[in-house]
Amino acid sequence: MTDRMIILEGDITRLAVDAIVNAANNALLGGGGVDGAIHRAAGPALLAECRTLKGCETGNARITGGYDLQARWVIHAVGPVWQGGGAGEDDLLAACYRRAIDLALEYGISSIAFPAISTGIYGFPMDRAAPIAIRTVAHMLAGAPGIDQIVFACFSPDSVAAHRAALAKLKN
Repeated sequence: MTDRMIILEGDITRLAVDAIVNAANNALLGGGGVDGAIHRAAGPALLAECRTLKGCETGNARITGGYDLQARWVIHAVGPVWQGGGAGEDDLLAACYRRAIDLALEYGISSIAFPAISTGIYGFPMDRAAPIAIRTVAHMLAGAPGIDQIVFACFSPDSVAAHRAALAKLKN
């Protein structure tokens, strides 16, 4: 399953995959970081569809069209805000990755790109978030033969390094 995961540094909005995952807020109405970038790249129709969803709870995800993106779908996953590690953040982060994969399976999505959910303005420590993301996705891939490729589209060299280290540890 790890052979279906790749890690790269780059702009998730430019990837030619079936779906990209948005590190969304609870309102699903755009924001900063990757959320704002995805909304800008997808165009105003994304915001219009997101308004109809009436938000999303932390640890869950919703799906919309991709509009002006190369990706056909956007999966809006709401990760936790870091509160020091004692407020269930690890479980909530894993849950939003699982739910994104569940939606991919439900919609017949075979390639999906994830950002480093919750590691930007939500403050989740990268060295803690990356292993959760890699382990959770690898576990889900074991039961998802229809998913051919998972891309971790990292926004910085530090994010790439953390994800590559987590993947290497999982392979050993």
